[in-house]
Amino acid sequence: MKSKWLSIMVIFFVLLLAACGGNDDKGKDNNTDKKDPDNAAKTEQTDKKIVAGAPLQDGVYTLTENDFDENGWKVNFRITVDKGKITKSEYDYVNADGKLKSEDENYDKAMREKTGTGPKDYIPDLNKQLEEKQDAKQVDVVTGATHSSENFINYAQQLMQAAQKGNTTPIEIANTSPLKDGVYKLTEKNLDANGWKTYLNITVEGGKITQVDYNNLNAEGKLKTDDEGYQKAMSEKVNIGPKEYIPRLSEALVEKQDPLAISVISGATHSTHTFKLYAQQLINAAQKGDQTPIEVDNIVFEK
Repeated sequence: MKSKWLSIMVIFFVLLLAACGGNDDKGKDNNTDKKDPDNAAKTEQTDKKIVAGAPLQDGVYTLTENDFDENGWKVNFRITVDKGKITKSEYDYVNADGKLKSEDENYDKAMREKTGTGPKDYIPDLNKQLEEKQDAKQVDVVTGATHSSENFINYAQQLMQAAQKGNTTPIEIANTSPLKDGVYKLTEKNLDANGWKTYLNITVEGGKITQVDYNNLNAEGKLKTDDEGYQKAMSEKVNIGPKEYIPRLSEALVEKQDPLAISVISGATHSTHTFKLYAQQLINAAQKGDQTPIEVDNIVFEK
């Protein structure tokens, strides 16, 4: 009799633990989506059908930084497109001796001790992500290599924009040059799955960013910050809306002068990353003094 009751109790506790474990997993998923659905949308898009954005044209597209950074490295980046797909992504840093950062044992050891990762890991990771996801904006930032990841995404996006046009002219980044005065403009060509497209303009005076005009437009030309329905829906879901995060990002760029120094706004993760990406691209234009408006033939996934 005692044995029978013991068996029953064991089965009861096993079932209880299983039920608790299932609810905990489900709760975690729900909390993640609730906390920042703007970011969750990024990972959900990768398997969806592309509904807008010109296909990549076959060829080899290259990008290089002109100058070595303060640590003696500069980026060399090349992507190969075959049959409309990125078949090879070759991104790395090179020093004055022609040595690659991904092969520098000392650099890898020092960085790994400090951040938990090194170029032996994060450089292949970023290249692999681009080959798998086929979209720079879908590449995830590698923990411990945020700065390098965001640079990678910026440069990969510029290479993809060149590939969409079939322009194999090497892209040169004047990475250490001061900003040249002028107005630099960027706009997306295509409305996203929710009916919006981003624009960003920056004004440079005296070598500093003095004004930022950033927002999203719908098909009727209405600004996202003026859409009360969107503001209400987003605020109820994540406690922030475009009336708050759009001016905050604009002000942060004027204050920091460096997109990489801007913190991600909770609840508006995807919008923050897009803003930082486009701001980096405009700064690269300002470093060369190229005021040609940039039109991004942005890839849009089905909703």
